[in-house]
Amino acid sequence: MDAPGFMASLVAGGVAGASVDLILFPLDTIKTRLQSPQGFNKAGGFRGIYAGVPSIAVGSFPNAAMFFLTYEYVKCLLHADSAPHVRPVKHMLAASAGEVVACLIRVPSEVVKQRAQVSASSKTLQIFSTILKEEGIQGLYRGYRSTVLREIPFSLVQFPLWESLKALWSWRRGHVVDSWQSAVCGAFAGGFAAAVTTPLDVAKTRIMLAKAGSSTADGNVLSAMHGVWRSQGLAGLFAGVFPRMAAISLGGFIFLGAYDQTRSLLLEVGRKSP
Repeated sequence: MDAPGFMASLVAGGVAGASVDLILFPLDTIKTRLQSPQGFNKAGGFRGIYAGVPSIAVGSFPNAAMFFLTYEYVKCLLHADSAPHVRPVKHMLAASAGEVVACLIRVPSEVVKQRAQVSASSKTLQIFSTILKEEGIQGLYRGYRSTVLREIPFSLVQFPLWESLKALWSWRRGHVVDSWQSAVCGAFAGGFAAAVTTPLDVAKTRIMLAKAGSSTADGNVLSAMHGVWRSQGLAGLFAGVFPRMAAISLGGFIFLGAYDQTRSLLLEVGRKSP
């Protein structure tokens, strides 16, 4: 990928990610509290729904920037002129690589954010310091595996579906889709992917919120899901599915639409610059 494309993906991804995370933070808080082991009301209910937002404000831009930078770079490595039936596989591989890299930034931010969301009386910096003191750097990466195991299936569904819907819409209209049309495709793809991966999201939340030293804190996704199934059944595995779908559908609309729009504008500016 050339230097203008490199910078466009980096900046556009960061802008899109930060926009979504900050706009939709209250829905994410509600979803986290619905999934927490102590239950929605004890986790804070509708009180303090912006608890933990400083963590996202710091981590959102670099997290999203690294995802899209890796996504576009891997797509470029796998060649843009692939046969139509190979393109979904290329998008899956690129999205998976993007998630693995982005999670190196996302997970510490997510751990602090979720602890703050279910303990609104505690300050974000205080929670960060407590994790480092009691668990060290390893504590900040608790749930890395479960996050990757949630994000890769999510991306395997979302990004090929997004790219396919854009291609279909382009074919039907006879021209490349506009940014708002890309956003609509992103909303549909994100909502569908959110629904089918909710059990993995529940497991990730339980692992990140578990007490240090507990069996759940070990990070075994299947064990966490089995524990939820045993205590709460299917309803527990899909706890928070509707706010998650709403947040990610809206997020997909803003995120992928803003990404396409920002990247196009930056590349256009780059072409006009001497």
